[in-house]
Amino acid sequence: MRGQMNSGEHHSSGGQQTEAAHHPVRRIRDPRLDFFRGIAMLIIFIAHVPWNHWANFIPARFGPSDATEMFVFCSGFAAAIAFGGTFIRAGFWMGTARVVYRVFTLYIAHIMMFLSIAVAVYVANLYAVEEDYVSSLALNPFFENPGQQLVGLFTLTYVPNYFDIMPMYIGVLLMMPLVVLAQRVHTGLAIAFVLGLYVLQFNQQWDLPAAPFNDELVWFFNPLGWQLLFFTGFALSRKWITAPPVTRPLVITALAIVVLGFLVWNRAAWKAFPEVMVLYDVLSDSGAYIGLDLGLLGKTDFGFGRYIHFMALAYLAVAMLKGRESFLYAPIFNPIRKVGQQALVTFVVSMFLSRIAGMILDVIGRDGWQLTLVNLGGMGILVGVAYFIGWYKTQPWRAVDRHVNSAQASAHRVGKASVFESVQGKAGDKPQTDFSQGARPVPAE
Repeated sequence: MRGQMNSGEHHSSGGQQTEAAHHPVRRIRDPRLDFFRGIAMLIIFIAHVPWNHWANFIPARFGPSDATEMFVFCSGFAAAIAFGGTFIRAGFWMGTARVVYRVFTLYIAHIMMFLSIAVAVYVANLYAVEEDYVSSLALNPFFENPGQQLVGLFTLTYVPNYFDIMPMYIGVLLMMPLVVLAQRVHTGLAIAFVLGLYVLQFNQQWDLPAAPFNDELVWFFNPLGWQLLFFTGFALSRKWITAPPVTRPLVITALAIVVLGFLVWNRAAWKAFPEVMVLYDVLSDSGAYIGLDLGLLGKTDFGFGRYIHFMALAYLAVAMLKGRESFLYAPIFNPIRKVGQQALVTFVVSMFLSRIAGMILDVIGRDGWQLTLVNLGGMGILVGVAYFIGWYKTQPWRAVDRHVNSAQASAHRVGKASVFESVQGKAGDKPQTDFSQGARPVPAE
């Protein structure tokens, strides 16, 4: 995605390239970023509600890439806006300090989210008759050996699957200073670093441990792989790379990739073509199904097929909205954009809320109206939280303080005027002296 989000940056044509920003211009917020991040947050909520039939209609059911790709790509774009300017204006170390502070914020949010959900499922288990909510999240090891798992939780070596997005994001953000530093030498070096790291982790199977009690369990989202998508968004936002123009051939190519992704990903789509279905089964059984066997569609290491599929979708979204970006400012989209603007808080709340929603559905059932009530209610809560956080960030108490200070200042001025008038009045009541009469008092008129 390009447009108003792109900042003005200039590169030298020679070896070393720098970004100049002597007089940075304040950028108009691009509605596409907030809109698609908001959509991703709402999809993540729906996808994590257990046995939610609404999840049959999320992007993950129609192709390899899903809301996770949308979230990571948009996060890279947003990170370039939030931190890129700091690296330019305040220098590398101040930019790095901001990144580290953000990582610390995410770390605290991850810990609190885990503990909150762990407490919720533990309490629910005390009253549940048929459901085992602790086991549903594979948190039995945590409650069986809390000491060991708490150490793992705080060192990010205990990362159950449900809690894996935030650690991945933390890992990717920690790479940002290295990529920015490489770009200061040459943009090509930064690109080579990102691509090289992706290829190495894919070939060498570099993984991060996810459980102290089982060496075979690894982070479900490997930041060494997912950084490719994050820094693609980052580079596009900083104009290190240029997005392809919107042309008819490229639109057709992107559409073909999306359709192929649907057919490869959705086995049910082949049932209408029995002959093709036979070939599909043969390829799958023989191990020649290249998309899965080579990991090109794998989620943990972010298979390159997922990357291509998502970039095709992103290209089509940009093409569809080209020249119509202002359409997303329509009032009907305000709640979605607000959720996108407060992505961190809404993400944490959505992960907690989705478990509560699942518990409610276990009690009231999963018929049409129950699912509609819970899904719409949950999304409504997320919108409400987003508006509250947005309002809170405006620091409304400052307006109250200014009002109070203004009122006090006015009262002070009025008070001083009253005292002055009182003094003048008292002075007017005193007898005046007529020196021509030998300094004898003369009554005031």
